[in-house]
Amino acid sequence: MTTCTRTADLKAKLFRGFSDPSRLSILNTLRSGPLTVSEIVHQTGLSQSNVSNHLSCLRCCDLVIREQQGRFMYYELADVRIAKLLDLADELLADVAKGVRQCSHYESSSANKLSRCSSD
Repeated sequence: MTTCTRTADLKAKLFRGFSDPSRLSILNTLRSGPLTVSEIVHQTGLSQSNVSNHLSCLRCCDLVIREQQGRFMYYELADVRIAKLLDLADELLADVAKGVRQCSHYESSSANKLSRCSSD
């Protein structure tokens, strides 16, 4: 396997962290700053167990970090470049939304939700 192939594989794996709608919702919510699980649940509308599972995945991939403050655990983006990447995605999507919406090659699959995190 060439270095170029390994790099492409690693980049694809990174983007799988962003590909799940729940994980993306959590990352988008954390753009505003550190939050507790209950605050993330409130802002995303996801269940507590769903948020906890996805936060575990995001922590495992070093996309999110956590810090204990008193009785509460706060989660935040591990790197400011994650927010910048999400900003760039928003800008790009503003220009290509019609094509992305019509694209049938990358349809979401409910069977491909959290399973990717633990198997990669």
